[in-house]
Amino acid sequence: MKRVLVLRLGAMGDIIHALPAVSSIRQSFPGASVCWLVERRWRPLVDGNPFVDEVLVLERGSFRGIARSIQSLRQRKFDLAIDFQGLLKSALAGVCGHPEKFYGYHASQVRERLAAFCYSHAIKVSSTHIVDRHLELAAAAGATARSRTFPIPPGSPEGDLPRGPFVLASPFAGWPSKQWPLEYYGDLAGRLAAIGLPLVWNVSLDQSRELRVPSGVQLHVSGIAGLIDATRRARAVVGVDSGPMHLAAALDKPGVALFGPTDPARNGPYGTTMRVLRSPGATTTYKRGEFIDDSMRSLSPQQVFEAVAEQVR
Repeated sequence: MKRVLVLRLGAMGDIIHALPAVSSIRQSFPGASVCWLVERRWRPLVDGNPFVDEVLVLERGSFRGIARSIQSLRQRKFDLAIDFQGLLKSALAGVCGHPEKFYGYHASQVRERLAAFCYSHAIKVSSTHIVDRHLELAAAAGATARSRTFPIPPGSPEGDLPRGPFVLASPFAGWPSKQWPLEYYGDLAGRLAAIGLPLVWNVSLDQSRELRVPSGVQLHVSGIAGLIDATRRARAVVGVDSGPMHLAAALDKPGVALFGPTDPARNGPYGTTMRVLRSPGATTTYKRGEFIDDSMRSLSPQQVFEAVAEQVR
């Protein structure tokens, strides 16, 4: 039986983007055993996936944990490994599995070029969106099926949510330049309240500490399971280029995605249920800016409200 190792360690949006490729792999090799290596924080996104037979956790907190992870990989002796991450740490983890064939992205298409030297097959893809790029890499590794399935766990209730319809927002992103100004949400909340839709912020416990919540915004603190549940229950979602927005798109939720420095053609919501708003003057860059980009500030609460109202009709 073919043993396949999938490497996508994190984060939320990146794991969600890899789900269709992994389902394509499993459907292409129905007798195979698919193992996904992931960091512990993001494991809830992969557990229970019908296309994954085993989930391995990469323990990075201590030398002993790293040694256990390496030992687990070495014991399995994979026939095929596919690195959807393109970092040196993911590539080296794949090498530890001693795969007969190891596929990853070409050196010109990975964040850390040294990672590509670990692959037996470094593939240069031509697709624009990251989901399609992953599907292309999976196809190069032999996946003949092309699935666009996003198997998202059911989630579970955490914290308080409005009993009726509400709009969900997760205001933080991987770096500040992709965020919408936090004070804008108060204005948006007032406009949404006028049409009977409370605005709820979902944040993690760490994010909630010393957080100033704008007037009119309800706070919902949860882990990944609670976020999934809240997203499923929301009438619509307002998101930035971050994992929670990609989760909403994978669940076919209506909503609005706010983009500035990053390119929605590459990193935007996959599918047709979410509308993208981006300033015409936005300049594409993937530098991790420490301050909110001017192109995000130029998206007014009135613009966002009008887009949300149109989506919920």
